[in-house]
Amino acid sequence: MHSTVKNKHIAVIGSGFAGLSAAAYLAKAGHQVEVFEKNEQVGGRARQLKTDGYVFDMGPSWYWMPDVFEQFFKDFGYRASDFYSLSLLDPSFAVVFDKADVLNIPADYTSLRALFESLEPGSAAKLDVFMEEAAFKYKVGMEKLVQKPGLSLLEFMDADLIKGVFKLQVFTSFSKHVRKHFKHPHLIALMEFPVLFLGATPEDTPALYSLMNYAGLKLGTWYPTGGFGEVINAMKSICERLGVTFHLNEAVSHIHVQNNKVDTLTTTKRTTTFDAVLASGDYHHIEQHLLLPQYRNYSSSYWESRVLAPSCLIFYLGIKTQVNRLEHHNLFFDEDLKVHAQEIYKDPKWPSKPLFYVCCPSKTDHTVAPEGHENIFLLVPIAPGLTDDHVQRETYFDMILDRLETYCNQDIRQDIVYKKSYCVRDFVDDYHSYKGNAYGLANTLMQTANLKPSIRNKKVSNLFYAGQLTVPGPGVPPSLISGKVAAKELIKELNQNAR
Repeated sequence: MHSTVKNKHIAVIGSGFAGLSAAAYLAKAGHQVEVFEKNEQVGGRARQLKTDGYVFDMGPSWYWMPDVFEQFFKDFGYRASDFYSLSLLDPSFAVVFDKADVLNIPADYTSLRALFESLEPGSAAKLDVFMEEAAFKYKVGMEKLVQKPGLSLLEFMDADLIKGVFKLQVFTSFSKHVRKHFKHPHLIALMEFPVLFLGATPEDTPALYSLMNYAGLKLGTWYPTGGFGEVINAMKSICERLGVTFHLNEAVSHIHVQNNKVDTLTTTKRTTTFDAVLASGDYHHIEQHLLLPQYRNYSSSYWESRVLAPSCLIFYLGIKTQVNRLEHHNLFFDEDLKVHAQEIYKDPKWPSKPLFYVCCPSKTDHTVAPEGHENIFLLVPIAPGLTDDHVQRETYFDMILDRLETYCNQDIRQDIVYKKSYCVRDFVDDYHSYKGNAYGLANTLMQTANLKPSIRNKKVSNLFYAGQLTVPGPGVPPSLISGKVAAKELIKELNQNAR
């Protein structure tokens, strides 16, 4: 990322994956970068909660697409292994359909084929075809599509993209695509689960996103020892080595514009002049609350019409004994996915019979819980914007714990020594998250690539955006890429203005 203009004073708002990524690339290009973070530690949704000997990852827990992380570190002359230790999880995860009906998904592809074949004769060969198509989508999607800033349709006048447009299956439904290959309900559920977090039902998600199946089932599910906080620490370390300054507990309260350029930023502690701003905090909050109406890209009605990815109800539990039967990652599909998806996306309400996810990192990593204890993270995907109160949270806690205890054949409640819940209003309070969403904007066809909120402010020339509400979309690897793409475009803008 070559820059001819150096030593510009740039503010980055927010220090999640996108903000840290952007700050690192801007600093590498020779600029003086200051990061403003409203919370007391960096990381955004990937913050850690440390208490009583437990270390909880508060947000992301699936380390997929290791190549994207490696590329980030390589851009600064490092490897991930210079900062943290990665292990391949095997099984990658467990899918629980019933107490006696569990699929442990093997890390090894030959074993995965055998598992498919045991459930549905002939499906191993179909899995090969499915994965070959998904590998193509992954390669083109991650190397080409997600690297585009989404500012012009001309970006897609690329030989590989034009040649592969039909193979990318942007206009095919993910649900139809899966069902074309597989008939067994367990295999369909296994293939459809990643899209639950992309923000739409499998019917409304483009089949392009089978690249997620390739990422999860072929490239493996990894784990950084110490948790995702170690990845954040590594990125912060790179930023600091490049001279980035961090201001913690310092929320930005206003972006001042003069002559269609950002002039100064006001925070809870100071007002500072900057040459440019890269905003990686919640896009809606930055537009609707930090800028005057005449400088906003979008109206409140535009935001109201967006389809958001889910929010979630999370419980962080410290348990003073070992818990039976749990793997590192456990997906409870013991209720109907279709009904739960309907209650998130089509008819938003608190789910009647929710699916849920249990992460138990202490099965892999003894540093995240006291000896002999378990560290458990329970997550229920829910619709964004729901009214959330203590009674509601406890109702769902009891509902999920009942199912978990039945599965584990163990009284877990009596051994809980630490418990904290996290839900819609916490996402709003901690991240200014629009409607308390956890994962950003849904990856529907009408919110893909250039149809997402723009990476640049169309009225303020030196204000750019990064993060999960703009290109390329939700998830940790896309957020890393978002920071890089936004930084690249801002650098280009600074260079043009210098001519």
